[in-house]
Amino acid sequence: MGSSVPFVGLTGGLGSGKSTALDALRRLGAEVISSDAVVHELYAQEELRDAVVERFGHEVAPGGVVDRAALARRAFASDEDRAWLEARIWPLVGARITAWLERARELDPPPPAAVAEVPLLFEAGLEGLYDATIAVVSDEQLRARRAADRGHELIDERAARQLSQEEKAARASYVVRNDGTVAELEAQLSAVLAKLGR
Repeated sequence: MGSSVPFVGLTGGLGSGKSTALDALRRLGAEVISSDAVVHELYAQEELRDAVVERFGHEVAPGGVVDRAALARRAFASDEDRAWLEARIWPLVGARITAWLERARELDPPPPAAVAEVPLLFEAGLEGLYDATIAVVSDEQLRARRAADRGHELIDERAARQLSQEEKAARASYVVRNDGTVAELEAQLSAVLAKLGR
């Protein structure tokens, strides 16, 4: 049976705390996967790494390891290069998540949900794949501080072709705020899982 496990997409803006939310959902019993982690694994595989080096040069993979920041600078410089990269990566990510979801739906006892973290979920038009979506939102100054703590600047989301967090929240089935403690975030996510189970 198993297919009653809801498939949920988790998204949010830069520095909103998507990874923190994903960890909390794991603790709450959900099966979780990060599309970002999947991309990371895919770049470590020879086939994709070699294709990227052939297209963009050795500087995107110094020492044979893909430097995602260097690759992003090259790939996002033109629409054609970005489209080439996305056409290589997204089908592989999709296949990996599909296989993971099938395994999650066969688990006994079934988890309360199977949650995939997808930063550009709405931008990529993927919401139709999910039974529900969760947007993690957070105070702008807090997001900027978190991004800085990770060595990133909170870049202009429009320039990065990302919807604002308000737009993500408006499109999502559920919105959780991540301005307080991890325990507070976990309590909100627990409530979401309870609603999904109804």
